Amino acid sequence: MEKIHFTMKLAGHVIGVEAIFQSTMRFCRDYLTAEPAETEIAVSEEDIAREREKSAQEDAYEGVPVRNFSDAYLETLALYRKIAEKMIDDDILLFHGSAVAVDGQAYLFTAKSGTGKSTHTRLWREYFGDRAVMVNDDKPLIRIAEDGVTVYGTPWDGKHHLSNNIAVPLKAVCYLKRDETNHVESLPAKEAWPILRQQSYRPVSVERMMKTLEMLDRLIHSVELYTLGCNMDPEAAKVSYEGMNEKAPD
Repeated sequence: MEKIHFTMKLAGHVIGVEAIFQSTMRFCRDYLTAEPAETEIAVSEEDIAREREKSAQEDAYEGVPVRNFSDAYLETLALYRKIAEKMIDDDILLFHGSAVAVDGQAYLFTAKSGTGKSTHTRLWREYFGDRAVMVNDDKPLIRIAEDGVTVYGTPWDGKHHLSNNIAVPLKAVCYLKRDETNHVESLPAKEAWPILRQQSYRPVSVERMMKTLEMLDRLIHSVELYTLGCNMDPEAAKVSYEGMNEKAPD
């Protein structure tokens, strides 16, 4: 099978990709670029097979029937895994969460799967209207630098395919929990640590694992941290925004 070649730009980095399926290039269409590649990544049939095995193991662990994903879909997962590994070298981390921006500042909501991250950020977009923009609804990239933390859109944007090819300063990370009432509290660093560790990409190499832990420590001390009890009523957007800001929106 003839390989597919294209170049994409993620989190400010230009990546040359060698893929098997044409659909992978279409998947990345909003991030394609004509700029010269800084690094090259190739996805093989072996990489796809490893993704299938990993998915089956996760399903078995969760006690659910094993899902039968297509090779084309699994290639997108293999590609992002390889990208995420390399990005760690440049202080960029793949994170599982839903990121929405309001007035040029991003808020990243994370939680256990099925808690309602996407539902909550939809409430934000409905409440703020044109002031709100979706950054990424599932797997954004975050750059943790001395001058601040930035969250980036990516093609890996969840089942609703909500993302934009933008970069926004990250103001806060908020851990979402279901509750009967809506309320926001500061999240102590010692409690945030295991949550952020669980929700961030876990690299293969020990060296990159140590780098990831160091980045998470910097993240904890660079952005505001909150926990949100949320009942998913429309009021939840107002309560969570005001709880993470000193004054209410106009």
